[in-house]
Formats: sequence, structure tokens, C-alpha cells
Amino acid sequence: MEKVQIPQVVLNSGQRIPAIGLGTASSPPLTVEQLTPVLLDAIAAGYRHFDTAALYRTEDGVGRAVAEALDRKMVKSRDELFITSKLWCTDAHHDLVVPALQETLRKLGLQYVDLYLIHWPIRMKMDGTNSKMMHFDIKETWEAMEHCCRLGLAKSIGVSNFSCAKLSKLLENATIPPAVNQVEMSVGWQQQKMVQFCKEKGIQVSAWSPLGAYGSPWGTNAVMDSPILKQIAAAKSKTKAQTLSLIDSISMVLQVTPYETWKNRLPHYKCLQVCGCLE
Repeated sequence: MEKVQIPQVVLNSGQRIPAIGLGTASSPPLTVEQLTPVLLDAIAAGYRHFDTAALYRTEDGVGRAVAEALDRKMVKSRDELFITSKLWCTDAHHDLVVPALQETLRKLGLQYVDLYLIHWPIRMKMDGTNSKMMHFDIKETWEAMEHCCRLGLAKSIGVSNFSCAKLSKLLENATIPPAVNQVEMSVGWQQQKMVQFCKEKGIQVSAWSPLGAYGSPWGTNAVMDSPILKQIAAAKSKTKAQTLSLIDSISMVLQVTPYETWKNRLPHYKCLQVCGCLE
């Protein structure tokens, strides 16, 4: 599999994030045995950013892949990899944030994550098998996220699925601004207002499901099945995934995280330097 160098984007924290990451969400979740070889293939192909979350139940698999990559000398050091994880809604409380991240790090087998995100701007409490909505205190929860950063448990902190209004409220009291807002985005849902707001505030927008979550239970095939996309891809002799990822990253957000993880799709995402479909 051809290896390419994926460009990086500088966050407001000063940290560099690879412009393309590989997500690990799937339904049902991949087991450690299933996920580890996929991620090792991705590292061999040039990927350096991997996105996980407490919700995905893939942190163990990501950790195993990181450890094996280091053992096999596929990367020289942990610093070459960029690992993102997320705080789940049941832990979205000031007193639960640090313990939640510590548990994430235990599963990953790491001393720090490169980016830690609040997964959703809500708080829930589990009552048996049912979830109950609770008051979400943005100010106190973000204070605990900042504490994670100061403790060295997370190099950068950010949010996911936050609206402009939620971000504005968070920024009123933040001493460390969010480095990233990860939201669902594709050429079919460009979220231009959000992109402009974040640009003005120095927050990097990251797109999840930039291919429209093609083939997933929660996604749509409309983006990948677009006749216009097929025409562009055919004209440039590229796959639809390559074409779409490059359009997303250049014209909209500069950082994309596809959540499809199957091995036969990996080469299709390695496109920022080799696709050239907008020339």
C-alpha cells in the first residue's frame, strides 16, 4: 500500500493536527481483534490521526494498535501519532471529567491524548437501561476540561456537535478556548454559518462523516451517490471518496475524519497530496 505524507493544520493551542484522520465508530463496534489490524494498515499507509471515544468502545483497540506500531517500529515515537477521544454525556460534570479521561487513558495505555472533546453539549444519567437528561453546566464542565489540559492529560481540548450559541456561551468564561469543534459535515451539509463563526474565533472545524456516513445505519447514501460527484471522479480518474474528501478538506474545513474503517477503503482517503481533483 502506497504511503503518503498527510498535511497538518496548526490549532490555536499551537499543536499540529493531521488534515485527515481515521474514525473508529461503527455499528456494531469493532472488537480489539478486528480493529487493531485495520489501524496498523492505516499507519502503514501514512495515517497518523485516529479518532475514538468512550461511546465507541474502541479505545482498547486504538491503544493496542499504537503499542504494536511502536513495537514494530512503524513509527519512531508516540509523538508521531495524534489520538483524539471524547467525553461521554454521562460524565459531563465537573467532578467526573478528569476521572473519565483517566479511564480513557487506561484503556488506551497512554499518558495523554492529543485532543479531548466534549462529545455532545448535554448531560445524561443512566437509570438502569434508560437515560435521563440532566442539567448541563457548560462553565463548570469546561473548567474541568481545562484542568485536564493543565494536568498534561490532554494536549488540546475542544468540543463536538456544539452550535454557535453553545460555543458563544462556553467562550464567555473559557481561559483556554476550544481548539476544535467536530461536527457532522459534508458537501451536502456544509454548515457555512458554523465554519465562519469558528474561523472568527480561531477554532478549527473538523468534519465527521464527510462522506455522508455512507452505508452506515445512521447515514445517507445521497452524498456518495451524487451524479455530480461521479462525473468529477470519472473526469479526474479518482474514486468518489478521494474526490469528496479533497473537496471537503480544501473548500470547507481543512480537517476531516471519515468514520468508515474498513481496510479496502483506506487508500481512498489518502488523497490530499495525490488526488488533485480540483485542479
